[in-house]
Amino acid sequence: MPQTDESSLNSARAALVEALIRTGQDDRDAFRTVYTMTSAKLFGICLRICVDRQGAEDVLHDVYITIWNRAGAYQPGRASPISWLATIARNRAIDWRRRQGRNRAAPVDEADSVPDGTLRQDDALLAAEASARLHQCLEAIEQRQRGAIRSAFFGGLTYAELAERQAVPLGTMKSWVRRGLLALRGCLDAGT
Repeated sequence: MPQTDESSLNSARAALVEALIRTGQDDRDAFRTVYTMTSAKLFGICLRICVDRQGAEDVLHDVYITIWNRAGAYQPGRASPISWLATIARNRAIDWRRRQGRNRAAPVDEADSVPDGTLRQDDALLAAEASARLHQCLEAIEQRQRGAIRSAFFGGLTYAELAERQAVPLGTMKSWVRRGLLALRGCLDAGT
């Protein structure tokens, strides 16, 4: 990757970290910046899991309320800003889906068709770099763990749904995901 692209990625990441920190200090302009930089990505996560567009919009609203209330707890050294935000979106969307009694997530193709008019070039580069690193690290972990993590985090399935699909006890599935996440974190940490 050329030096200028890496510099742009680092600059975008630093801007998001700074905006999150300032949001934690009740800075409304910083919160607006966080929304502008992340709303398209987080909406895609919500839509993929919720399936229903109106539901995804409602969940996204809840996601940003949560971000506003919890931004002060964000610790830059523990997680990348987009990972922290995506986890909030994923958890809120799964909670919504459970309340709705839905059993399946939408196919990934539907989430990819969401219009994205707000994504800036530096955000796109940052997302591409993070995605490539994540997928590289996913390929390095054990196959059962990799499959469980992909189904849970990219497909929006719960532990119970994963255990049922794989015909294994719930505790076994939780162990697979936990061990896989630990291995994934080790790989991602080694790359930073």
